[in-house]
Amino acid sequence: MTSRSFIDTNVLVYAEASDAPYKQRSALDLLKRLYEQGLGVVSTQILQEYCNVALKKLKLPAQYVRSQLDLYEQFEVVQVTPTIIRAGLDLHQTRSVAFFDAIVLASARAAGCSVLWTEDMNAGEVVNGVRISNPFSSPGPT
Repeated sequence: MTSRSFIDTNVLVYAEASDAPYKQRSALDLLKRLYEQGLGVVSTQILQEYCNVALKKLKLPAQYVRSQLDLYEQFEVVQVTPTIIRAGLDLHQTRSVAFFDAIVLASARAAGCSVLWTEDMNAGEVVNGVRISNPFSSPGPT
């Protein structure tokens, strides 16, 4: 793996999923590799979504979520700007991508990422120059 990679919220959430050990291990392995290689990118949207899911659905303590946020901030963090939102709106209209997914794709493109790691979109599809890859499908992240 040598290309800049954008990390979707579900990867961060599955890193906490002890009830889904395969997905948890895959998420943790991917995050570790991207961190060690300096290739991982997240956005403010991803961090917000992670915090929301961690607090509301996973019922994790706020202090723990804060410590995870400190870790995830060590990846490059893209600020979601009005320009990115407009690009996402364009993708939403032209590619029939859900609006918030389109913002993720636009953020990945703005950061110069060639890969988006997610299970929420069509793996193998290339949208706006970003290849969608599912870290939880066989054979797994490469």
